[in-house]
Amino acid sequence: MPHAKRWLYLVHRWLGVLLCAFFAMWFLSGLVMMYVGYPKLTQAERLTHLPPLRTATLGPERLLEPTDALQRAGLAGPLQDLRLAVASGGRAVYLAMAATPSGDAAPHPHRTPAAVVIDAITGDRLQRVDAARAVASARAFAQAPDPLITYQGAVNEDAFTHSRALDMHRPLHRLHLGDSASTVVYVSGTTGEVVRDAPLHERAWNYVGAWIHWLYPFRGNVFNDYWTNIVNWLSIAGIVLTLTGTVVGVLRWRFLGRYKTGSRTPYRGVVMRWHHVFGLAFAVIAFTWVFSGLMSMNPWKIFDSGAAPLRQQAMNGGPLMLPAQAASVQALLSAASPNTRELRWVRSAGHTLVMATSPTGAPALLNATTAAPHTWPPGAVAQAAARLLPHPVVRTETLTAYDLHYYNRAAHTMAGGGDKPLPSLRVVFDDPHATWVHIDPRTGAVLGRTDSHRRASRWLFAMLHSWDWLPLLERRPLWDVVLIVLSLGGAMMSLTGVVMGWRRLGVKLRPPTAAVARP
Repeated sequence: MPHAKRWLYLVHRWLGVLLCAFFAMWFLSGLVMMYVGYPKLTQAERLTHLPPLRTATLGPERLLEPTDALQRAGLAGPLQDLRLAVASGGRAVYLAMAATPSGDAAPHPHRTPAAVVIDAITGDRLQRVDAARAVASARAFAQAPDPLITYQGAVNEDAFTHSRALDMHRPLHRLHLGDSASTVVYVSGTTGEVVRDAPLHERAWNYVGAWIHWLYPFRGNVFNDYWTNIVNWLSIAGIVLTLTGTVVGVLRWRFLGRYKTGSRTPYRGVVMRWHHVFGLAFAVIAFTWVFSGLMSMNPWKIFDSGAAPLRQQAMNGGPLMLPAQAASVQALLSAASPNTRELRWVRSAGHTLVMATSPTGAPALLNATTAAPHTWPPGAVAQAAARLLPHPVVRTETLTAYDLHYYNRAAHTMAGGGDKPLPSLRVVFDDPHATWVHIDPRTGAVLGRTDSHRRASRWLFAMLHSWDWLPLLERRPLWDVVLIVLSLGGAMMSLTGVVMGWRRLGVKLRPPTAAVARP
């Protein structure tokens, strides 16, 4: 037993020497991430920086209708998606996505092939995104009379573009807008759209926030292929550190009685004494956060259920095919808001529709043939959604408020910035994976799916790591106070460990003193 206890102390001591600096960094960078997230371009931001489409129709050259543009570009087959916006090189373009052979939703959206970009005036395919076109896109995004654009070159990946959602757009063109926020934008190398913006305050805070928290110094260099394993094994070692530390702390704490010093801890030094106290007080939260951090990596794909993709074409009644007598672009814009920034043709629940989107409010839903506002017959969307899987529907719920599985987070957070409208439909299937699908009842768009594996990830990662517990999220600043106190307590525990580890290394690395010869 004494031998086992000694090994327990040694394992905790030397894991602490190795990992306490990481723990301190994780706790403190997590505080930063509560308020400044990793750079992203949200849908609202993207639309805000697009010029209104009506301005594009007022020029001397008329826009081609979508069928004409597709014909000139040689795209005659079915489509998955079609958009019109002033989005590439400062010009109006159609962005067409060919339908997949099966039409099923891709299990990995970041692997979706890039759109074909078509000049909306000439019908030419715009295939090469050079520096000049990237500068034009950045100038349109800046929305300033004479922006001082600085082209900073093409990058495949840098500190602010590690997101896998950008894979289809690489290489990326990096440009500085020269604005008061010192914004850097990234332009897609495949479509010419601005796909990410990063103001100076986001870039600066990220070096002490998300960039260091996610160990991104190991990305984009010789360690890139090992990044996942580095994070996983450091987390596993951290779990061992917290468990051994908890056992050591409990064994050395006098719950009954006191040591000769009158204290319940045997340590006389201030640093060791406070490490003991803070270690016991914050052991559970340290274990919880390092364990849930490991879960965020989906280690060894434990949360991948292997479920088949959703049958989107079955729900929508086939791929997108533009009607022979399609409503003109001018008619669609006349029926939509004057502030419309994008027209998007979609196939949804058996209807060909056009969504006219603006920076604020829900998109206008228009009939693609008549340009009249579209309304769904009662139950039509839910009936169509039942065809997403070849399994019976257990129930369909209408969510009028957020709950533990369907909720919204601030745009800067990792899970925030997405489209989580209310009301929403939740379609529950009786399949082996216990699938739930959330659908926007206004547009018929699939918002997301979850199954038993992903719901386990929600509890083991989102709930434990960022405390995505709705009763707490709805009572801010209580959420802020709780997480700040826990983070500072964990940081104090870790920093005292750093000091102890530094002292221990100093003793071990100190050169031995020469023995004094006796006369």
